[in-house]
Amino acid sequence: MLSYQHIYHAGNLADVQKHALLAWVLAYLTQKDKPLTYIETHSGRGLYKLNAPEALRTGEAAAGIQRVRQASWFCADHPLERAIRAVQKRHGAEAYPGSPMIAASILRDQDSLHLAELHPQEHAALAMMMSPYGAKVYRQDGFELAQSLLPPTPRRGVLMIDPSYEVKSEYDRLPRVISKLHRKWNVGVIVLWYPVLRDGRHSAMISALKSQNLPKSVCHEVRFDPVREGHGMVGSGMFIVNAPFGIEDEATRLTRLFEGLRN
Repeated sequence: MLSYQHIYHAGNLADVQKHALLAWVLAYLTQKDKPLTYIETHSGRGLYKLNAPEALRTGEAAAGIQRVRQASWFCADHPLERAIRAVQKRHGAEAYPGSPMIAASILRDQDSLHLAELHPQEHAALAMMMSPYGAKVYRQDGFELAQSLLPPTPRRGVLMIDPSYEVKSEYDRLPRVISKLHRKWNVGVIVLWYPVLRDGRHSAMISALKSQNLPKSVCHEVRFDPVREGHGMVGSGMFIVNAPFGIEDEATRLTRLFEGLRN
């Protein structure tokens, strides 16, 4: 399905958790002077304007990234805060980076970016936005792209998987996909974002992932109030394979901050 457009949800509380951990991972990996590869399977358009009618209609950014930045969740040298400031300096105060732009803001000239997006309008916007950063942008199924690229060159790197979950079968499919991708690229950091749902639809997927005993796996979930009455998403989760050392501290800090929103 190609109906999902993230502009309605950009900068929401799920993005806060997802982007904070992703930025931390990338900043950690770039401490070492060795090149790396970043691959994303469902990239969206890369950059969002939080004053766009779609973003204003839902109010999710106001309750998300705008609220937590006002509350100083991220100090000036936090990787996510640095990425946001760099993007806003270049694209304006209302700009908010999607994960491809966060990656481009943190990675270096020697690193490689590969971005997949099937939605025709989102792909066109992504290509226009990310080509100045040297990214290779594909209008291709993201899982097919990952299969074709792995193991990548450079061999170090991150695979970000962030589907829309419009198709319920994604929950059953993803553990098998991730297991297969890990076998092809056993040193890669594989990052999966998923919604924490009121009906618990995500639970079987996470149980299946945990049962595979993937190396250095970290599963982090935060909870928050639904954005609208009757909305099914009540939290956000990240499952990370080959998680870098020390990420548990950042995850614990985020858990405490999110708990404070509900008190």
